[in-house]
Amino acid sequence: MNAPANASLSQEEAFARIRLLRSPNIGPVSYAQLLGRFGSAGAALGALPDLGKRGGRRYRAAPVERIEREVEAVRKAGAKYLFHDQPGYPVLLAEIESAPPILTWRGDLGHASKPCVAMVGARNASAAAVKLARDFAQGLAEAGFTVVSGLARGIDGAAHEGAMPATIGVIASGIDIAYPPQHADLQERIASEGLLIAEQPPGTEPRGSHFPSRNRIIAGLAGGTLVVEAAVKSGSLITARLAGEAGREVMAIPGSPLEPRSHGCNHLIREGAVLVNSPEDVVELLSDFDGNPRSTFREPANGFDYAPEELAEAEPADVKTLLTTAPVAVDELIRQSGESAAAVQLALLELEIAGRLERHAAGRVSLK
Repeated sequence: MNAPANASLSQEEAFARIRLLRSPNIGPVSYAQLLGRFGSAGAALGALPDLGKRGGRRYRAAPVERIEREVEAVRKAGAKYLFHDQPGYPVLLAEIESAPPILTWRGDLGHASKPCVAMVGARNASAAAVKLARDFAQGLAEAGFTVVSGLARGIDGAAHEGAMPATIGVIASGIDIAYPPQHADLQERIASEGLLIAEQPPGTEPRGSHFPSRNRIIAGLAGGTLVVEAAVKSGSLITARLAGEAGREVMAIPGSPLEPRSHGCNHLIREGAVLVNSPEDVVELLSDFDGNPRSTFREPANGFDYAPEELAEAEPADVKTLLTTAPVAVDELIRQSGESAAAVQLALLELEIAGRLERHAAGRVSLK
């Protein structure tokens, strides 16, 4: 593994963090809670069997040998690890609740420190929309913005090409897997001139469940998300919704009501996204962005007041009787149980590690 930029993060702890995140039933939220409760990934790994037992299941962490193979694969791919508390971790991405604790990357990490705008849209985009996306991306790059997208066909690819080299590609696979295959050359160019980011371990082929996770990173990196062309039911609208939940600007380019691929953008505008007609409109919206978006497409999800460090002193609350397979907000569990946020979170953590809890968007949880 490359020497961590954070001098306080030893090689041993960096390895333990990777192993912790790759262990069964550990996601971004539970990872942060474990570090908060135990102070280090090494200590958290030692506590996992007991936490799993208290949650009702036997538990075994990821094998050391598997992590050793992953670290070597990252090195061979010419990539590096980036941990959530290292210098260079994107500031806006760190603000979202489910920020990825560990990323792998290739290219110039400096692109992520500039003002970023996400551009997303249809894979089967019209020729006019592809040209529009390319022109918008070029205009935004010339104005000093980094354009973030997901390397999909259609709008994503056009956005990357127009903004090159001021572009970030976020992929749903491992850092060493090109997807879609026809964008292999574009992906390599982004890794060489722009910035390529992956959350999944190397060697991971993209699966359906990976794309919403990728979309949250795209939305989280940027001060605003622009949808160029999209159907009503599409991944692009998921990205826009995630941007809205994170309190970011949501923008859309209007289209003809006779064109189904424009219905998603028109729907977003009707629901409160800002209508934009030119790159200058986007620049104006984001240049003076102060954390209060003008778009009202989606209000940020309700939160709950606790710091992960508070878990170190907490005792788990008894919330199992309040849970069913129907998702419920964590703050609702806190209200109904009468327990502290940290106590409820610790109880949920034990259930999650035991594989009995599923986390959903907007801070909701359910039994599996």
